[in-house]
Amino acid sequence: MKRGKKYKETAKLVDRMTFYEPTEAIALAKKTAVAKFDETIEIHIRTGCDGRHAEQQVRGAVVLPNGTGKTVRVLVFAKGDKLSEAEAAGADHVGGEELIPKIQKEGWLDFDVVVATPDMMGVVGRLGKVLGPKGLMPNPKAGTVTMDVAKAIADIKAGKIEYRLDKSNIIHVPIGKASFEDEKLHENFTALVEAIIKAKPSAVKGQYLRSITLSATMGPGVRVNVARF
Repeated sequence: MKRGKKYKETAKLVDRMTFYEPTEAIALAKKTAVAKFDETIEIHIRTGCDGRHAEQQVRGAVVLPNGTGKTVRVLVFAKGDKLSEAEAAGADHVGGEELIPKIQKEGWLDFDVVVATPDMMGVVGRLGKVLGPKGLMPNPKAGTVTMDVAKAIADIKAGKIEYRLDKSNIIHVPIGKASFEDEKLHENFTALVEAIIKAKPSAVKGQYLRSITLSATMGPGVRVNVARF
């Protein structure tokens, strides 16, 4: 893969053979964020899970204490009183069955998270082929299938993020922006890692957290010492 001049320069700041303590890794990842926009600091956790087995799946959500630095657009599928409750709680879009053709046929996807009340999942299920591949399908484990739509919206707007294994058994999530203070990024990092450790499936044998890497959107990976976890 061809790398640009800026990437090559920032890559020199990182020793590929070193496993840094979290505070050092965060400071380094921030230092490599030299793009003209406020880069996201991302975490990539390689696990010892085998996601092909249901009992080794890892999926959940955690509210980052300092948010992600991103404005999140929330779509809520509900009916009756829950529609007005969602609007009052700050949902960006609310509706029901009438939104299905808009998403299916018009390709409308102006939202980042989808919340649904349980009684709407039969309707939302028809969007599985559209929302599923994009990771937007509501899920009880992530707290996005719930009757308490107000709390779900408040948590999401406050910085709640969902984590799950990809096909390579790696978890990729943002923990904030390069403009965040180091301490705030460290608090987010700690909250996320602790949540993932708690979510360890009992069926997983051997080392659970194989590796942790931090990186800015356009920057090189910074390896974190996982021995402490």
